[in-house]
Amino acid sequence: MQEVRWINASLALVTTATIAMSLGCTQKPAVAVPAINDKVYAVTPDSLKVKAGIVSGAVTEMAVKERVEEGSGRVTTPAKLSGKLVLKNVSTDQTVRLVSARVIYIDAQGKPIVLEENRNDQQLKLVSGYNSGAERLDPGQETTHALDFEFPAAALKAKRLKDIRLDIVYLPSAYKEESLNLPVSIGAGKDPGAKSP
Repeated sequence: MQEVRWINASLALVTTATIAMSLGCTQKPAVAVPAINDKVYAVTPDSLKVKAGIVSGAVTEMAVKERVEEGSGRVTTPAKLSGKLVLKNVSTDQTVRLVSARVIYIDAQGKPIVLEENRNDQQLKLVSGYNSGAERLDPGQETTHALDFEFPAAALKAKRLKDIRLDIVYLPSAYKEESLNLPVSIGAGKDPGAKSP
């Protein structure tokens, strides 16, 4: 009798579980996720030669890119300026220690275009570490850095942006090459296996 009750109870549990699974576990229709696309704005010209004191070089491959939701046009990732910065020490007698670079966007009236409230001005740190030597440029040497700066949405409007200014901070110091004369002589060679007298 107890076996019959246990079997009935088991059947009732299995039936209840089957009904619950069929009602509660039905697949919900898939929600279409809108595609996110890169929207690239050409910078004209995309390459420029630059010179600041004893540092010269070039900014190349400049472009502005933001990520936009297809259909709605909603910006998912704000615009950024990218490119490549090559700096060269053109001095013949000074070493340069690169410190940082900061970008400023200038409008048609010559005023800076400010970034939105939730975005900050960024500096590109050209120093890789204290006394690492990577930021030091001796005469004739050059270095390459990737640019990745926040770009103001207001500057994307037609004819709003006039200039992009790149402020570079560097420390010049005198560069000298000296020769050191070491007066030495070489003594008679000793045979390591010879016995001393």
